[in-house]
Amino acid sequence: MKKYNVAVVGATGNVGREILNIVDERKFPVKKLFAVASSKSEGTKISYGNDKEIEVQSLDKFKFEGIDFVLSSPGSKISAKFVPNAIKEGAIVIDNTSHFRMKKDVPLIVPEVNPEEIKNIKKKIISNPNCSTIQMVVALKPINDLFKIKKIIVSTYQSTSGAGKSAMDELFHQTLDVYKNKNLIPKKFTKKIAFNLIPHIDDFMPDGNTKEENKMIQETQKIFNSKIKIFSTCVRVPVFVGHGEAIFVETEKIIDLEKLTDKIKNTKGLSLVDKRIDGGYVTPDESAGEDDVFISRTRLGFDKKSIGLWVVADNLRKGAALNTVQIAELIIKKK
Repeated sequence: MKKYNVAVVGATGNVGREILNIVDERKFPVKKLFAVASSKSEGTKISYGNDKEIEVQSLDKFKFEGIDFVLSSPGSKISAKFVPNAIKEGAIVIDNTSHFRMKKDVPLIVPEVNPEEIKNIKKKIISNPNCSTIQMVVALKPINDLFKIKKIIVSTYQSTSGAGKSAMDELFHQTLDVYKNKNLIPKKFTKKIAFNLIPHIDDFMPDGNTKEENKMIQETQKIFNSKIKIFSTCVRVPVFVGHGEAIFVETEKIIDLEKLTDKIKNTKGLSLVDKRIDGGYVTPDESAGEDDVFISRTRLGFDKKSIGLWVVADNLRKGAALNTVQIAELIIKKK
């Protein structure tokens, strides 16, 4: 089997560390692995896999010559600067940031949903969708395939890990401070996150949506290649890892629940846990560390052309790192 030189950019972040672990877990055909991050992390060592360590190199000094795959998650502004140089040196870049997602000549890929888009690589850049978008489109693909979706209403319950390590730290320390009767001063978030919900992720836009909500709308339409009507409300919740989504869908065709159940059970990357008893569903906490997207609470809506479902997934794995590695595997498979 051919092996490849792989650079993980943004290696010290939540997603970067998870990429290193998943590359090791899935036995990705690595010839040489590089961990790349900002200059302040240069020389430090990251643990990953089973007792493995890798030394961090500075992105400012790193030469991409000879690199086959760049698995990137450093932030949009940084990707905008380094990616052109990486592809000039011959690397294929799979980027987790939002910078390239909506560019017409850059495929936006979820391997379980639109693998055929791999043929549209023109600039050696492939974009990884937003974490909340990924788990939603994986869950909705069987519905769209069978009954054709025309409208989506989704409310997300997104964990603090989606906002980085500092956000997780803020939740941890604020939770402790509640029991110490200390004043909670938000730093990463606009309001306290401990024992609270914040209906605000990313910047507000002129239409009243946040950037996160618009990402879900625009990315889903691009992935499904459809102008599906979508209304999204994104909420940050006091959870460390794992996103939840309450989704209501309207379809063009009458929904056959038994047929849908069979389709979900036979779809790779999906797990149906839908027992109508106490605890017969999956929570975000239970999705942490898992590769699958989990569907629970399936219910027909007002008529036979609508359905509600509860969807959870590990936002660091399937919502980011795993999807990135799966895209690289797809490229190798399709040669």
